[in-house]
Amino acid sequence: MPLRQRAEQPRPRARRRAWRPDRRVLTALSLALIILITVVDILSPSEIHLGPLLIVAPALTASFAGARATAGVALLALGALTFIGTVRDGLTSANIETQLGAQVVVSALIVGLRVLRDRHERELAQVRSVSEAAQRVLLRPLPERIGPLHLASVYLAAEAEAQVGGDLYAAARTATGTRLLVGDVRGKGLSSLGDAALLLGAFRAAAHLHANLPDLAAYLDGSVCWDLAQLAEQSQQARLARPSLRPGVHEAPDEGGESFITAVLLDIPDDGSPVRLIDCGHPPPLLLRPEGITTIVARHPAPPLGLGELTPVEYEVETFPFRPGDRLLIYTDGVIEARDAQRRFYPLTDRVTDWQAERPAALLQRLRRDLLAHVGGRLDDDAAMVVVERLP
Repeated sequence: MPLRQRAEQPRPRARRRAWRPDRRVLTALSLALIILITVVDILSPSEIHLGPLLIVAPALTASFAGARATAGVALLALGALTFIGTVRDGLTSANIETQLGAQVVVSALIVGLRVLRDRHERELAQVRSVSEAAQRVLLRPLPERIGPLHLASVYLAAEAEAQVGGDLYAAARTATGTRLLVGDVRGKGLSSLGDAALLLGAFRAAAHLHANLPDLAAYLDGSVCWDLAQLAEQSQQARLARPSLRPGVHEAPDEGGESFITAVLLDIPDDGSPVRLIDCGHPPPLLLRPEGITTIVARHPAPPLGLGELTPVEYEVETFPFRPGDRLLIYTDGVIEARDAQRRFYPLTDRVTDWQAERPAALLQRLRRDLLAHVGGRLDDDAAMVVVERLP
């Protein structure tokens, strides 16, 4: 089996933490502004009017507090403007009446906008809770201990408000060991969630039924091909049911039949026998050992799942030793294709070199923080990583 060794050890980049002021400090600042503007306005000459500046206080409060707090500060600002008018010219003057009317209108507008924002934040919180529930059902957390293996996983969704997307992983126990699946659906975010759910369901149902890995891979490929064929048929029927377009107007091509899933399947025996692997167009795993990091490159990689109907596939099993204390890092292309501001790819192997002695969970946390720092906090594609360690 061809193997590659890499030994460079660059220093990991430190991640900057954004400073966020405390809400109590900002609230105190809003109240201080009201007091300051009131005092300065009263002490200023009669031709200088600073009362309209009081609207700054509720506007500032709306940026960090809810509608109730914003309304409270707006009432205080309105009361301060009334006090200024009483002390200086009286409430019956045209100047004060105009200032009070404008203050009421602008304050009502600020509070109304804050109410809409609060409603949007509540809806967003509900969406996040549903997304988290979907993640727990669809992408179940890998057990920390399964047989003689120690597992850890991390998932980073590209969609801003999503917790899951097109990357997937799952583990299943068999009579002789543990089977592991890590995959990546073409596309990203919620649009690829259906294909991920299909493959995970098929793997969990069939992982313990097929005696050898090629049969399992063929079953998974057949399941994906069947589902894609159903989707293509439904899409074709929907196009035929739609009224024809005007001459010269072309319909956008349907990409539903072009979907596929890259995946890596592993069979890890409990007795310490070599690990069996089938790579279906997926990035090669990394084998972490004290003496160095080895990239497990398949000699005969199979095409991605979902393309089996296009060409006959003969799945060939690769094997490699996996001794006690060894760690295996399996990842999706969202990790190695992540780019920084200078469009440089994330150097996964180089980063892992510095932290390969860490326990699986700690290693993934370091990689997660470093990956997000590399891309500036936002990924362009879903990313998943799984670490498997064989215990003594």
